[in-house]
Amino acid sequence: MGIFKKLGWYFRQEKKRYVLGVFFLALVALVNLIPPKIIGTLVDAMAARNLTMDRLLLWLSLMLFAGITQYLCRYGWRNAIWGGAAKLERTLRTRLFWHFMKMDATFYQKHRTGDLMAHATNDLNAIQNVAGAGILTLFDSIITGGTTIVAMMLFVDWRLTILAILPMPLLAVMARKLGMRLHREFARSQAAFSRLNDKTQESVSGIKVIKTFGQEAEDTADFNRIVDKTIKINKRVNFIDALFDPTTSLIMGITYVITIIYGGYLVVHGQISIGQLVSFVTYVAALVWPMFAIGRLFNILERGNASYDRVNELLTERSKIIEAPDAITTPAHGDIRFKINKFSYPNDDHATLMNVHFTLQQGQTLGIVGRVGAGKSTIFKLLLREFDDYDGVIEFGGHDIRRYTLDALLDSIGYVPQDNFLFSTTVADNIRFSSFDKNQAEVEDAAKKSDVHDDILAFTSGYQTMVGERGVSLSGGQKQRLAIARAVITAPELLIMDDSLSAVDAKTEAEILENMRAERADKTTIIAAQRLSSVMHANEIIVVADGRIIERGTHEQLLANHGWYAEMWAKQQLEQKLDGEAPTHG
Repeated sequence: MGIFKKLGWYFRQEKKRYVLGVFFLALVALVNLIPPKIIGTLVDAMAARNLTMDRLLLWLSLMLFAGITQYLCRYGWRNAIWGGAAKLERTLRTRLFWHFMKMDATFYQKHRTGDLMAHATNDLNAIQNVAGAGILTLFDSIITGGTTIVAMMLFVDWRLTILAILPMPLLAVMARKLGMRLHREFARSQAAFSRLNDKTQESVSGIKVIKTFGQEAEDTADFNRIVDKTIKINKRVNFIDALFDPTTSLIMGITYVITIIYGGYLVVHGQISIGQLVSFVTYVAALVWPMFAIGRLFNILERGNASYDRVNELLTERSKIIEAPDAITTPAHGDIRFKINKFSYPNDDHATLMNVHFTLQQGQTLGIVGRVGAGKSTIFKLLLREFDDYDGVIEFGGHDIRRYTLDALLDSIGYVPQDNFLFSTTVADNIRFSSFDKNQAEVEDAAKKSDVHDDILAFTSGYQTMVGERGVSLSGGQKQRLAIARAVITAPELLIMDDSLSAVDAKTEAEILENMRAERADKTTIIAAQRLSSVMHANEIIVVADGRIIERGTHEQLLANHGWYAEMWAKQQLEQKLDGEAPTHG
């Protein structure tokens, strides 16, 4: 019953709804006592041969009234109890989704997408069942079982009733023992489902890579291995779950044997009538549901308890990105001072950044270059406050960025990541995703600045073309340019382009950068790139290697240093010549 205590906050909140539902359940149970009594009375009347048409119509009318009353009361408890369960599911889904929105990068490194999806689907359904079927089976079994037993004592015989219900405590004991085992196995089952869900999501998302490398058979084999393991665990759950019904049927069989033997004895000795025995058997049949409900109740509660613990474990995790109580709410603007002495990712002793210092005045452009894994993207993650735990300070407009609210900081930053994520909606809505109040003219203007306007007009439905999941219908270059348009449409104070021109040709790159320079003359821009021509016009360029700045200066100064930058520039110029492109002039 611990799950009811854990959900006590919700039941107190919806007390009126559940009290009304239990009230209607009680009415159904009371009205349900009428038909067996009527049946017994009719049997006795027929046995005595004194049943008249008037009496028959009277009793049948009473049974019809009982049936209509039961129908209305059942509608009442279903509306109250199932409505409460649906509201709990909505509350928990909203709470969990909002929790996902607030969590930091560390949270998503720890939890895989498939596992989070399992929590948001199967686990929440199991918790909802507690507030619906759990409440129903608990109170209905108590009320129906209690009123039926009282009726058996009052209308038939108390001795027969006591003997008939003697096996019932065995059901409670068996249900408790099986329920404890089911709780442990169901927790394993939910974890297995999470792994299966995660594998499915990963395989579907990476289907192009799987097919490109011809790994369909290997991935299918890996999937089947996980499926087999999941089925094996679920078989154990189903085996324990399947023991509830046979146990209940066995106990019911014992009850019927007692009823027939001792009830027949009482009829033979004239202590009860044949009609009373028929009524008693009917009442015993009415006890089948409460007895089954006890086993079902433990099943529902144990599943819900395991799921609630899993969901609550997620909800109790806290983001390490915390806004200050008196945080600055005005949008960030001004100069940027980046002074990181040391930064390491959580649970990693290796320093990802060491002594990375630079100052970027408002309106200037900074270029960041270096090999893959040098630490360029890490600099951006710190600017975006994905991590706050570092030795140093990052200032925006003279204030530590940790002094701003996240909305005030992030609304001032436009970010174009390496992995351009597009949503399954129209081209226009993808561009104005950060600000849906932008009109069509502003959307098209942003598309022109990112040199994707002509491509969009060539689409079947233009700006209303559906791009498909993750932009599957677009080329790499088109996705990059749409992501740039999405970032520039709000004219952010700081624009970060993280290797976001790698999929476009040199000519398109030059046009986009020229548009950016004209548009953002008074705004700050940071460009990270593998292609050095992307940063050659920057006010300052820093070369990062192993998390440290090894070179810095303008394009001309770095060429004169004859270091890594100059070597890479010469190499890329040669590659352009070999590819038949005009070399870029610095």
